[in-house]
Amino acid sequence: MLKKFWIVTNDGKDTNHAVTEKVKELLEIAGRSCILCEKDAEKNIIRERIPDMIDCAIVIGGDGSLIEVARTLWKRDVPILGINMGTLGYLTEVEVSNLAEDITQMLKGDYLYEERMMLEGMFPNGKKDVALNDIVVSRKGDDLRIIYFKLFVNGELLNSYEADGIIISTPTGSTAYNMSAGGPIVEPTASLTVITPICSHALNTRSIVLSSDDEIVIEIGEGRRGNIEKVLVTFDGATSVPLETGDRLTICKAKESTKIMKINKISFLEILRRKMKGN
Repeated sequence: MLKKFWIVTNDGKDTNHAVTEKVKELLEIAGRSCILCEKDAEKNIIRERIPDMIDCAIVIGGDGSLIEVARTLWKRDVPILGINMGTLGYLTEVEVSNLAEDITQMLKGDYLYEERMMLEGMFPNGKKDVALNDIVVSRKGDDLRIIYFKLFVNGELLNSYEADGIIISTPTGSTAYNMSAGGPIVEPTASLTVITPICSHALNTRSIVLSSDDEIVIEIGEGRRGNIEKVLVTFDGATSVPLETGDRLTICKAKESTKIMKINKISFLEILRRKMKGN
């Protein structure tokens, strides 16, 4: 039974914390313990103040808020329930209009878990970071020049690129930047990796779908005149790490996954259909 809940609120969405307080009230009436997330002055989660024992994290906001929590709780195997405070989301599944009914259903144990694959990126210095949506290599700063890089898969050169960047996406992230860049939409519980160049300077460059077991290496090349290229590696649009010519980024499937709590019976295809209809 889920007993201890950690509630994370997007203060820009639930401005007066009315939804947050309602969720807290519903949980406490049912005899559950709940702790509100503590943030710093810049609205960042204070990791040191996250409780050691959590049965479930409830995120009040949008998909971006849920992704932030998923990265924050990496390696802790805590299921996440999203309460949608924005437009129709792919990850935040509880609507405010059904809040009491859905929370009650969850407390009765009527829910499922979806395991969502994550990507792990490792840098030459051994440091690592993870992404639920995507890892993006792009130009650094205001430089409008294309960047040059090589892509290796399992140690074998796949292609050399001249492009604005490249997106390495999970199935969950296939409906985000990957889709905007012309990449394929993938069923989110699948286990594979999508590679989509950004504005590639080649006519025959398309997205590539690989097994999640494949190891991907991106090597930053020299500029056209032999100059040092400077790029940024960004994880889920949040943290960024600079790289330059000669550096390598290794990407593989993370050992840990994100556990998304599913309460309603709306399928991914139904959400996708609504999104397409809305556009």
